[in-house]
Amino acid sequence: MPISDALTSVLGWLRAGYPEGVPATDYVPLIALLRRQLSESEVKEIVRILAEDGDDIRKVDIAVAVLHVTDELPQEEDLQRVAARLARAGLPVPADLHRA
Repeated sequence: MPISDALTSVLGWLRAGYPEGVPATDYVPLIALLRRQLSESEVKEIVRILAEDGDDIRKVDIAVAVLHVTDELPQEEDLQRVAARLARAGLPVPADLHRA
């Protein structure tokens, strides 16, 4: 199975930065850096999709829109970013995504 260009790039970056291997203490920070986040254009596209679908937007609707745009399950931070963009656009924000 061929390795994607993105994965090849990440592996090259890791090997250059850690020629002796990744120390155990660096695993968690590295994973945090490598975790994917929605791009600004993806957030805009998701909000556009949700705005077209109607005004009864639920958390699951946002998650499905993220999955549709990215082919990946959303992170909680991504759901919060989309909810914040919905609020700025004057669209309803699901109650379970309102920040305290």
